Amino acid sequence: MKKAIIALLAVVAFLGGAVGGEMLGKGRAGASVDHDEGTAPATGEEEGNLPAPGEATSTSDPPPGEDWFRFPNQFFIPIMRNGTTGAVMVLSLTLEMSSVSAQKIAEREHRLRDALLNALMIEANTGGFDGNFTSEASLGRLRKSLLAAARKAGGPEIASVLIEDIARQEQ
Repeated sequence: MKKAIIALLAVVAFLGGAVGGEMLGKGRAGASVDHDEGTAPATGEEEGNLPAPGEATSTSDPPPGEDWFRFPNQFFIPIMRNGTTGAVMVLSLTLEMSSVSAQKIAEREHRLRDALLNALMIEANTGGFDGNFTSEASLGRLRKSLLAAARKAGGPEIASVLIEDIARQEQ
């Protein structure tokens, strides 16, 4: 009986997490939007209730015409020195683009991930993650190389690469 209750609690917790994730995921910018149905994506504002020019809008919403694609998984980049892994870099990346190209970019996720991972490996192998890798100069150089790789794999509609999380884990 005790084992059955524990198993039931695990199932209920899993289902509760799935429902909560689904509810929270509906407003995500990186969530897929079906534009082929001829319906406009939900913005939370009714037509006619748009703010007048000069009125304050929510700072968490993207400006009209902009969208983001957040990679669902983090990037893990090994830092190799003398044939051994001394550390691992962990990054969370998001791409900024026009809203009309969001679906196209989402369809190229695997190609973009490969290109960005390649750029991150080059950065790791050239010492880009040694020392103070969070300085403005280092992050600027990293963003520039990531943007070039993203545009090569995804097209010129990618406006920028946002580094949401960056950490170095020593081995």
